[in-house]
Amino acid sequence: MRSLLIVCFLAMAALGSVVANPGSSHAQTSNSITEIRVEGNRRIEAATVKSYLLFDVGSPYDRGRVDKSLKALFNTGLFADVTIRRNGSSVTVAVVENPIINRLAFEGNLRIEDEVLSAEVQLRPRVVYTRARVQNDVQRIITVYRRSGRFAAVVEPKVIQLPENRVDLVFEINEGEETGINKVRFIGNKKFSDSRLLSQISTTETRWYNFLSDSDTYDPDRLTYDRELLRKYYLSKGYADFRVVSAVAELTPNRDGFFITFALDEGKQYNFAKIDVKSEIKDLQPEAVRALLTTFEGETYNADKIEESIQNITFELGKLGYAFVNVRPRIDRNPDDLTIGVTYEINKGSRVYVERINITGNVRTLDHVIRREFRLVEGDAFNTALLRRSQSRIRSLNFFEKVEVTQDEGSAPDKTVINVDVQEKSTGELSIGAGFSTENSVSGDLQIRERNLLGKGQDLRFKISLGTETQQIDLGFTEPYFLGKDMSGGFDIYSIIDDRQDESGYDLRKIGLRLRSGFPITERVSASVGYTIEDLEISDVDSDASSVIQRSEGRELTSGVNYKITVNYLDDNLLPTEGYRYSFGQTFNGLGGDVYGISSIADIVYFYPVYERDVVFSVGAETGYVFGLGEDVGVNQRFNLGGRSFRGFEKAGLGPRDTNTDDALGGNTYIVGSAELRFPMGFPEEFGLLGRTFVNVGTLTDIDDNDPDIVDDPSIRASAGFGVNWTSPFGPLQVNFSYPFLKEDYDKEEVFQLEFGTRF
Repeated sequence: MRSLLIVCFLAMAALGSVVANPGSSHAQTSNSITEIRVEGNRRIEAATVKSYLLFDVGSPYDRGRVDKSLKALFNTGLFADVTIRRNGSSVTVAVVENPIINRLAFEGNLRIEDEVLSAEVQLRPRVVYTRARVQNDVQRIITVYRRSGRFAAVVEPKVIQLPENRVDLVFEINEGEETGINKVRFIGNKKFSDSRLLSQISTTETRWYNFLSDSDTYDPDRLTYDRELLRKYYLSKGYADFRVVSAVAELTPNRDGFFITFALDEGKQYNFAKIDVKSEIKDLQPEAVRALLTTFEGETYNADKIEESIQNITFELGKLGYAFVNVRPRIDRNPDDLTIGVTYEINKGSRVYVERINITGNVRTLDHVIRREFRLVEGDAFNTALLRRSQSRIRSLNFFEKVEVTQDEGSAPDKTVINVDVQEKSTGELSIGAGFSTENSVSGDLQIRERNLLGKGQDLRFKISLGTETQQIDLGFTEPYFLGKDMSGGFDIYSIIDDRQDESGYDLRKIGLRLRSGFPITERVSASVGYTIEDLEISDVDSDASSVIQRSEGRELTSGVNYKITVNYLDDNLLPTEGYRYSFGQTFNGLGGDVYGISSIADIVYFYPVYERDVVFSVGAETGYVFGLGEDVGVNQRFNLGGRSFRGFEKAGLGPRDTNTDDALGGNTYIVGSAELRFPMGFPEEFGLLGRTFVNVGTLTDIDDNDPDIVDDPSIRASAGFGVNWTSPFGPLQVNFSYPFLKEDYDKEEVFQLEFGTRF
């Protein structure tokens, strides 16, 4: 009975609970998600949409998770709009997909090419379109234009709707006018004038001639670079406390230019105090290091000289195989007496060997073309001098826009990895040229050339040159590493027609084949050998020409070998400022053919910087001698002077001459000496103007013919003058004004010389 009462009581309690909380079990069941539907998706799978949701079927509906799911879907960048709705126990996710970019285009860009802009923007065809990405790309394009000096540029994106949720995106660009530099001002400079400081920075004021460069446009990065240039300049002049307080660029109200102001604190000028050397390298004597220093006690402090001394020490230690030697200058500044002492601390480095040479960036050029220029190979002891020489040789190939050589630590402490990163440039040339000179009158040429044929470093060229006095066709080929050896091999096939009526009363025609080879003897000494066979013809001899010329009329075949040795210590082959070069060569004719003789030519030239490598003095001499083997030297084998070879005289304007016909006959012997001073003319560097003053001294003499009408005076001729070289945007132009102050009455003077050429 008691058990029955307990059961009844419990049943009544449970029934009361249900009555008190009707539907609680139903509520728990109805709060669970039973279905998730995705609507509006056309390109993106429903499963992909659901993968970003933070809830699933069977989980309770939670507003917090729904909000986070919305954010997750928006953050994908795939959707323009997302909504999540609850309908009973089911949830519907409605999406509006962002379109796909079908085509990306730029319109209105004349100054900057499509390829440059495409490299800057992030959007691409087949990428999802979003407004945020478009606005970011608009800012990137505007930044590109501002870097080029166009701060008025406006970019407006246009969207063209296409079927299947695709769009064409067009950036319409209004480039605006170029924003130049109206004025550059310096505040606080007392030791150096505004003009001197302006010449030290890369930014220039807008002038009419600055169409040659973009340095007169505002660029924030260039302004930062100019701060460093000013600091470097003052440190080289002894102002160790110098600083640029501020550099401010202010845009004019009409937005057509900038005013740039540098505020400077020059500080005091310091001198060098005691110079000392401390080294941890056992084999390195301090006195040997001192000989490498360019800083001396008592001289004006110069940070460039300290850096140069560090470079000299590092270079010499590199020859000993110390790759990662650390040379640190310890500065002891004394502001009381304005002196700075320098102690060069040399920390010992271990001997290092080359483990591997990595080459990257070469697409066309074969690896072995680059590797063969290296003076180091895997397994060699590392040598800084040889590494620099290798980098210089790779750059000299002229196949690459950029050549960067870096070092990484190898697999062991005594090993290093050399990395070579190159950026190739176009090596094919199709050029048309035109020119004018007082020596050859009007000329034009067409040249087709490939300097890196098939990526093997071979040089193939074809040239046609047409002038009023000279016409030439030339086909040449060069293999820089003939038979896999460090020697070049090649050939030239040519045809030349030379009108010499004005100078000597005849026309000269040459058809020839030249085989040639060159090879290095040392890093600075090279040699070349060759064989030439030519068919020469003197024709159209004037009836009043010299008897010497008339006897030479007709054809002859020359066949000979030649060699030349060159020693080159110039710092630059195109525009040298320091060093010397000399060469000696001979040609031996008589290996078959109709001409027998030996011709020898030697020349030497020295360059010396007079003032900061801007003013350069050069002095040189050249001599030649030809003689026949059992026969007289013919007109074709003789030397001629004048024009470019001896300023102040016409082409073939001095030397032996027939006084009866006034024909130049050439000579067997000549010697010419010259001295020249090259200097800037005060114009901005980008204008490309250089002035020259020069003196030429020499003579041309010795002729085999004994005709009584021939005058052959070995007296010295001399001329002096000045000239201007202009690297114009249309091509190089050279003007010379010369006065021959030592001459013979029968010589032909030429006071004014002009040479101009262009290529496009």
